[in-house]
Amino acid sequence: MSQRKDDIVDEDELTAARRLLSARHGTASTDPVAEALELVRSVTTDGGAEAEEVLAALTLLRNLREVLAGWEPRLITAAREGGTSWVRLAPALGVASRQAAERRYLRLRTEGVECPESTGEQRVRAERGRRAGDRAVNAWARENAAVIRGLSGRVAGLSGLSGAAQDSVDQVQCALGAANSSALLEPLANAGAHLHDTHPALAEEIAEITGRTDRLRARERDARRRSGPQHDR
Repeated sequence: MSQRKDDIVDEDELTAARRLLSARHGTASTDPVAEALELVRSVTTDGGAEAEEVLAALTLLRNLREVLAGWEPRLITAAREGGTSWVRLAPALGVASRQAAERRYLRLRTEGVECPESTGEQRVRAERGRRAGDRAVNAWARENAAVIRGLSGRVAGLSGLSGAAQDSVDQVQCALGAANSSALLEPLANAGAHLHDTHPALAEEIAEITGRTDRLRARERDARRRSGPQHDR
């Protein structure tokens, strides 16, 4: 996410806060992030902390939020490069679906957390790459409508599942009425995340489709990145 100037902790302010708390509470950590976390924790557990200590701890905490916000897209990138699917990433990111996980990642990147130096032109290309990926997935879904709808029908016919699993299956049932088969992909991915233990074969089939659509999106994104601005004209 983009940061306003007021959101960024001044280095002098940060240094002063760190020195004050180190002098009063001490820390064995040499890593700046670990040290800041330890100092903030010391103040929160000290019922007799003075006002200036609390203010210093809040300064460190604000800086920690900035640092942690920059880690998330980097970790997502590392997971994706290591072969982790969006379906597996979704629970770790606290979202319910593959699409929601991908949207979160794209939002973090386009808002500049991972690449604050990225230009408006680069962000536009990233968005156009995302749209190109959507078009590729929609085209693939039309060509493979029978496979997608057949699998969706089998999933929709499941019953006796736990609350969240059954809800996801019911969502697949509702999506079967959509004219475009691509509308089934997100409900299927959601359902697949709940079927690994009870219906592993179905979960695997869903994972194969999800992996295929992930690769289609990645291919379009990479093609945009390699081609540069002329590809957008």
